[in-house]
Amino acid sequence: MFGTSPLHQRFAHQLAQREADGTRRRLTQPAAGLVDFSSNDYLGLSRHPALQAALQHATTEAAGSTGSRLLTGNSAATEVLETHLAEFHRAEAALLFNSGYAANMGFFSAVPRRGDTILYDEASHASVKDGIRSSFATAWSFRHNDLADLERRLARATGAVFVAVEALYSMDGDMAPLAELAVFCRERELYLVVDEAHSNGIYGPNGEGLVVALGLEADVFARILTFGKALGSQGAVVAGPSLLRDYLLNFSRPFIYTTALPPLTVAGLTVAYYLLPDLAPEREQLFELSEYLKHTLNTVPGLRVPLDSHIIHPVFFPTNPGPKQYAA
Repeated sequence: MFGTSPLHQRFAHQLAQREADGTRRRLTQPAAGLVDFSSNDYLGLSRHPALQAALQHATTEAAGSTGSRLLTGNSAATEVLETHLAEFHRAEAALLFNSGYAANMGFFSAVPRRGDTILYDEASHASVKDGIRSSFATAWSFRHNDLADLERRLARATGAVFVAVEALYSMDGDMAPLAELAVFCRERELYLVVDEAHSNGIYGPNGEGLVVALGLEADVFARILTFGKALGSQGAVVAGPSLLRDYLLNFSRPFIYTTALPPLTVAGLTVAYYLLPDLAPEREQLFELSEYLKHTLNTVPGLRVPLDSHIIHPVFFPTNPGPKQYAA
């Protein structure tokens, strides 16, 4: 009966439209023998010998965490990791989530309340926007990296005001003007929230992220630092004041009602973070290869890559009537 239902027909029509537009998604497997210019494993940590050895050792532990952190899923190893993450990222405290998506959902759905305002960069990640949709706060986007437009939006704001940006934007590859945003928010007593998904592990003296690299940790209320990119693993952490950690632990539904990360993942992340300070050569190689790719693509007739992109490079192809953009 479902094969001819209106819902089935709607699905088929929408998929056919995507097929016609050339935007239909399909699962593929990475081809062997190719140079990696597209994955999020920026530093190659997913294949690092020390990380693989730690994972093999951790296989003697339980396969799963058995429950949420508030029930049976907490462990001494998890708490030690959170303490280290807070120290590493120069924050008072840190709380683990199972993914960057869950961390953004968990923060924005719980912290801003009815009567508050969220002002977010229009280029923010889907997880930020979905988290905002789950909040009872009022929310407006402002033009990408445009502080003048942010100022205009602020005129309508009420309650506690949160300004949400990404340190390094996942599609355009450009950076937020964090230093200027920090001054803007400090002078107006706003709460700056920075998603460091693509800058964690890459910037800073030891890979602490762009906020630490710029010395702005005291001006940022919360950072969402994910592990699925440069850390070669999974999960994320919200770093900020100790009171924020305790609040999320009590009110963030994606944290409360989710089975905790398994011991294998916790063990891998622990080793990955202890490796980060010694990966300066890998970070430098990443920057060099990134610049090489950008400048090489810009020598191809008809292609254009913005010169201010970092690590992630949008590639503009000439088409009729307008340009198509792909992230490389």
